[in-house]
Amino acid sequence: MKRRNGFLTAGLVLTGLVAALILLGAFWTPYDPNAMAAGPKFDSPSPAHWMGTDNFGRDIFSRVLQGAGATASIALATLFIGAAGGCLAGALTGYFGGAADELLMRLNDVLTAFPSILLALVVISVLGPGKKINVILALGLVFIPSFARVSRTAFASLRDVNYIQSARLMGASNLRILAVHMLPNTAPVLLPALTIGFNNAVLAEASMSFLGIGVTPPDASLGYMLSEAQGMLFAAPWYAAGTGLVIVAMVFSVGLLGEGLRRRDKGVL
Repeated sequence: MKRRNGFLTAGLVLTGLVAALILLGAFWTPYDPNAMAAGPKFDSPSPAHWMGTDNFGRDIFSRVLQGAGATASIALATLFIGAAGGCLAGALTGYFGGAADELLMRLNDVLTAFPSILLALVVISVLGPGKKINVILALGLVFIPSFARVSRTAFASLRDVNYIQSARLMGASNLRILAVHMLPNTAPVLLPALTIGFNNAVLAEASMSFLGIGVTPPDASLGYMLSEAQGMLFAAPWYAAGTGLVIVAMVFSVGLLGEGLRRRDKGVL
């Protein structure tokens, strides 16, 4: 009898709630997130301001909604660039092998030896800080090597299986073999990797914004808001608590989803 996959259920529910919160912030906020003096400065949580106000009187809940949307959008764009580039490189090297495979994997080893946030800082120093597109490009490029390694292993493991050899004998093109016969069968490996990549992107963007080289004022970002809250821990502890809770919820919910997908592929319902 197969065990029930509670991780997948909990992950889907919590991820759906977080996604609903982010979508809500895209269309509605109780106050203008950038409006100063929307309430008294350092006002504690109340029916008027659910998460209180900051040192400019701005509504923290409105800024958290906007910041969560900014962080999630950057993470998703980063994930798209990293996964697309990495999976393409990994698929080609894993399928064809040879000298190109060895060369790219050795280069991949060199890049993955450095912390991703450090490489992102190098890219940002070239592109210039303060622009959302530069943050996305920097993190997306940095995430390519990790996805390349995962996808290369997945495609290489399928290269010589019987149904792939049969497809070759039947005259299927390499593109068709990669896209139709191999890609769907790499899903058990790639889907959990995508959830891990999203969480890493959220934390990387929050770290860069915290350091002041990601999203910059007046736009809200969860990382930059934590940086602001750092100097208000005694005057307005609810600022850090509310912002940090949203980051934890985003990472925790997607992490549960990834663990649920992994367990599902092991036969857990």
